[in-house]
Amino acid sequence: MTQTLPAPEPTALEAAASPIDEVDQITLQVANNFLVTTAREMGIAMRNTAYSPLFNEGLDFSCAIFDAGGEMIAQAEFCPAQLGAILFVVEWTINEIGTENFNPEDVIFHNDPFRGGCHLPEYCVIKPVFYDDELVGFVSCIGHMTEVGGKVPGGFAGDATEVFQEGLRIPPLKIVEGGEDVEAIWNIIMANVRTPRMSYGDLKSMIGSLYVGERRVQELVDRHGPERFRVLGEAIKDYSERRMRAEISEMPDGTYDFSDVVIDNDGVTEEESLLQVRVTIDGDRMTVDYTGSGEQRLGPVNCTYGVTASATYNALLHLTDHSIPSNHGCFRPVRIIAPYGTIVNVAYPGASVGGNSEIHPHLVMAIYGALADALPDRVSAHDGGTSALVGIGGHHPDTGEIFANLTNEGCGWGGRANKDGNNALCIPNGNCALQPVEILETRYPIMHEALAIHEGSAGAGRNRGGFGYFRQFRVLGDYLRVSCFIEKEKTRPWGLFDGEPGKTAAMLVQRSSDEDWTTFTEAFGVACNGKFSDVRLAAGDRIRTVTSGGGGYGDPLARETDRVAIDVRQGFISPALAAEEYGVVCADDGTVDEAATGRLRARMRAEAGNAA
Repeated sequence: MTQTLPAPEPTALEAAASPIDEVDQITLQVANNFLVTTAREMGIAMRNTAYSPLFNEGLDFSCAIFDAGGEMIAQAEFCPAQLGAILFVVEWTINEIGTENFNPEDVIFHNDPFRGGCHLPEYCVIKPVFYDDELVGFVSCIGHMTEVGGKVPGGFAGDATEVFQEGLRIPPLKIVEGGEDVEAIWNIIMANVRTPRMSYGDLKSMIGSLYVGERRVQELVDRHGPERFRVLGEAIKDYSERRMRAEISEMPDGTYDFSDVVIDNDGVTEEESLLQVRVTIDGDRMTVDYTGSGEQRLGPVNCTYGVTASATYNALLHLTDHSIPSNHGCFRPVRIIAPYGTIVNVAYPGASVGGNSEIHPHLVMAIYGALADALPDRVSAHDGGTSALVGIGGHHPDTGEIFANLTNEGCGWGGRANKDGNNALCIPNGNCALQPVEILETRYPIMHEALAIHEGSAGAGRNRGGFGYFRQFRVLGDYLRVSCFIEKEKTRPWGLFDGEPGKTAAMLVQRSSDEDWTTFTEAFGVACNGKFSDVRLAAGDRIRTVTSGGGGYGDPLARETDRVAIDVRQGFISPALAAEEYGVVCADDGTVDEAATGRLRARMRAEAGNAA
């Protein structure tokens, strides 16, 4: 039987009436801080008990708290991509299972991207919170599980063409019922992953975080009573909504369009895809319309509706006051239109594992591009645009055990009105940390030879972009299975207001029998160099992952010469590049020849004027 799933409705999250005037500001802020701290404490508990480096070092997970109606009332500072999408994951779970079917000791598991989810590796566990037999809320943890089955170790098949190749997909169901593990469900999951011990430990750590959250929420309910707790939750959401509406109302009314090449290729063909966005500001409401974006692709570059909505909220939160509590109320003034069957709202059973990790930040940047003229002091130029995901697997030569891991890298962020872009930082969907070299070498048969700034990768500007970096390692075992998903190998991250684009990323390999670095397409014949799966490397082979720099902001010739000199002294750019991009003449030690610099900049301005 062919499974058909309805297209999610791209409508605004509407507000219910809130008794905010019944709550004084001190009580409201104390209750909100208590809930946010609870979410942080859940995350600490998970990090300290997780098995995989992706969790306990990379911190690729998030925790949040919901009210009894399934609306988020608090989250901590975890991964924006997960925290925006979890709104729909929890809502779908409650609707599918039914509120009346939750019991105090139940835990629900869910990772189906076509049931409100983001992408398949995002495992989500949800626990109802009861107080004196009354349902008062839910606590939830969502995390990018390292190993999820499917066609490749590490769960990131860069050339997958349907969801079934991406891993084991499970709808909302009880994995713990009445306080006891549902063994059949655990057995199904563990039988379908390559690393059951690690996967079991990680999933148990996620569930463990829920009990921390449950206890803390019950403490708050015990202090105020169930009805007062409900009032506090409504007041917190309403407070965030009022502040967000005030932020939007200060933006210039109008309709703002932007289009961008959102992907280099889809892992199957080298054809690019277009992202189209129209942002409309009307008083205290915002509509973000992705109509005109490309049709969904065969490869795994598509976004679920949850990913697109999450990226939209992410952009909004970056452009508004960071002190606004992030909860359901923030998103009520926003309407999202994401046509079904396009790259921003994939139709079943399309592949989508890359949408959440790589395409999400491009949606954020497209909204920045649309609002650049309206909010020039708030937006940035394009960031490096890639997590440069590399999945590895095989049998460890020392133990004989199967291993799997996934690393995500940082890149340069775009320059801003008042500051250079950040260097070597996870793209805006993440907040994830770099997995330490020492940990990876301890756990897996690889040896790092370099981890360094990608010199010269930043886009030039009055405020330059940040620099990407590169990681290089050598295979120690007999073989290593490698899969990859990287962006910006072909398209450069754009600059703003005459800023230059950042330099491109690269995924390179050096066979032990060859002296030259080549692309994986040249060495192994994969269809797309940046997106492939299950290439087998031999002992002595090397991989070099190079991430892109962010775009520059403003005219590079307006950058102060002493700031250029500092970059030269730190080795970020060469004297030759300083002259070429900034018109600054300096020595290797950063000493600036001011007279020569004045002449060079005058000539470069004249040449630019003549070219225009």
